[in-house]
Parts: sequence; structure tokens; C-alpha cells
Amino acid sequence: MIIGVPKEIMHGELRVSAIPETVEKLVKSGAEVLVEKSAGVGAHYLDSQYEEAGARLVDDVAELYEKADVILKVKEPQFNQAKGVHEVEMMHEGQYLITFLHPAAPVNHEMIKNLARKGVIGLTLDGVPRISRAQNMDALTSMSTCAGYKGILLAANELSKFVPQIFCAVGMIKPVNTLIIGTGVGGLQALATAKRLGSVVYAADIRPDAAEQAKSLGAKVVDTGVPADLAVGQGGYALSLSEEVLKNERELLKETVAQMDIVFCGALVPGKLAPILLTEEMVASMAPGSVIVDISIDQGGNCAITEPGEVVVKHGVTIIGIKNIPGMLATSSTWMFANNIYHLVNYLTKDGKIELDRNDEIVASILTTIGGEIVHAGAKEAMGL
Repeated sequence: MIIGVPKEIMHGELRVSAIPETVEKLVKSGAEVLVEKSAGVGAHYLDSQYEEAGARLVDDVAELYEKADVILKVKEPQFNQAKGVHEVEMMHEGQYLITFLHPAAPVNHEMIKNLARKGVIGLTLDGVPRISRAQNMDALTSMSTCAGYKGILLAANELSKFVPQIFCAVGMIKPVNTLIIGTGVGGLQALATAKRLGSVVYAADIRPDAAEQAKSLGAKVVDTGVPADLAVGQGGYALSLSEEVLKNERELLKETVAQMDIVFCGALVPGKLAPILLTEEMVASMAPGSVIVDISIDQGGNCAITEPGEVVVKHGVTIIGIKNIPGMLATSSTWMFANNIYHLVNYLTKDGKIELDRNDEIVASILTTIGGEIVHAGAKEAMGL
């Protein structure tokens, strides 16, 4: 089995899908690993280290895509400006692609359709189920940890205020207020980071257990009004809500949002579009200079007016829609990601080849395209198929 590790081409993306440590394990298991030159430099992993681990360095990424049976990536396929061609066009029928595809997000629909047309077998990391035997493959949890931590630092950097309470010769400056919407892994890390910085922290999550965890970390919990039987799905993940229930949730959040200096949005439903929890009207109610960090943007975003990949100011509020916040912690996030993806490849490999048992819960959850068809339930629903 030939495994290809291309350099990420998304602007500002410094991560890479394999590190020398995981390359060495793959080579020892019998795989041949091709690594594009300089693929790991952004995360401080050098070409010489990959060679020492047994990889073969490749100058031309087109050769890598042509020869590899399996492509390991961090971000979904993009248009390669240097080559003048989309990464999907360099792939071939029967090739496996393992990466974050975010297939339900509208911005990725055409790319997913093209993968299917090409006959590529797409496996999306954001579909890994949160079950005990999949924990070491759960890159979404790893990257959420990074996004929660760094997202709050980005918000603090955009604020024109001190985050903690400050005493000085002319008086006292109050600490800022931060609302964490969605207290999963990323949200809890954001909550802890905001609290360490000295903010007063509020939290909202439709899942009772998640809200209780936020409370235990010192947050003031905001009631969402969502009954538990509508909120919690398999594995403890949040379920999709009807528009009527979402409308009621927004009404209950409205008053709190207006009082916040920072709103961190991290509410996600696995494999589906993120729910819209902040309307434009709610953004406009916030004080000028406030900040929204929408880490759910890869799945459409929790804020109605977040611009994917951009930092914008609307109604006097800075809205951060950066799509690769974990990439800003390139060394730590790459180490976590590369180990997650190694464990997934190892799990899927039988007798030196990837074999997909479509009755397996993990395979069924991550499989996106196969045999020229889109099979991912969340993507099909979002595309109206």
C-alpha cells in the first residue's frame, strides 16, 4: 500500500497529516510512504526527519497523487494555484482520501460531488463516532481542543479591553463577559481558557450533562429551553432541532448575548449543518467592540453572518470565521492529528490494504463517497438528495 502525504495548500495552513513518528510506524507495518517536500516545515517537522523515518520525498505533488493508493490530508481538497488544477482532479478512481471533508457544509458540496464523479473513496474525519474504541482516531475532538484554546486567545486579542478585572490608580475596570455556546470539547476548553484569563463566563448547551460540566468549571449556565429528549443523541452528541425549537432557543439566548463582550460559538451536530443560534439582529444588539468567534464555520457556522475564512466587522462587532484555528497551533495540533489519523489507518488496514466493512459503525459514520456515489447521510440531507 502506497500512502501519500501532500503539503497542505490552504492559505495559512501549517499542519501536516503525518509526522516522522507516524511515518515510521506505517513503514514498519509494510506501507510505502510518499511525502511531498516541505510538507511538515510549517509545523517544524523537517524533510530529513521524514527520510530518516523511511519516507520517500517527492518534488512533484502530481506524482504523489498519481502513485498513492491512500491520500492523507488535513483539510478538504482545494484548488492548487501552483498547479492550476484542483486537488480532486489529481486523484483517481479507487483512491482513498482520508481528511476533514465536512461534507454537509454547502461550500463543500461541489467538491464532494466531484470526488464521487472521480470514483474516489472519501472518508471524513468529522464523522468518527464518539465511542470508546474510536477515541484514539477522533481528530475532531483533538482539533476542537486546539480551537477552543486558541479561539479565546484570538477573541481577547481583538478586544479593546482588558479581559480580567483591573485595579489602577484611577479606579477599577470590570472583567469582560464571555458566553460559550456549545460546551463540548472545544467549548469546555474555551471556557477554561476564558476563565484563566479572568473573564466572567456564561455557558449554554442543550445537553444537560454538557451544561452541568460547564457549571462545574465555574460558568453561569443559560437555559436553552430544549427538552433533554430532543437534545441528546447517540454517544452524547447534540441532535438536530426543528426550526421552531431553535427559534425558542434563540429567544432565550437573546438577552444574555446582548450583554456579552465575547461570544464563542461551538455548537455542532455530527455530520450535519451547524444550527444558526445567533441572528443578525442578535449581533446588532451587542456593544460595539464585542467579538464573536465562530469555530463551527466548517459546518456552516452558528452565527448567521459569519463569513467563512474571514475576520469581519459588522454592526461594530468583530466576527472571526477563521476556518483553520487549530493550524495556528501547528506543532501541537499536528502531533495530535497525525496520531489520530495513524490509528484510523491502522484500524482500517487488513493484510496490508484498506478494507471497508460497511456494517462497522466507524466505517459507516466516516464513509462519504464510494463507487461514484455520495453515501454520507448528512451530506445527502444538506444537498437535498
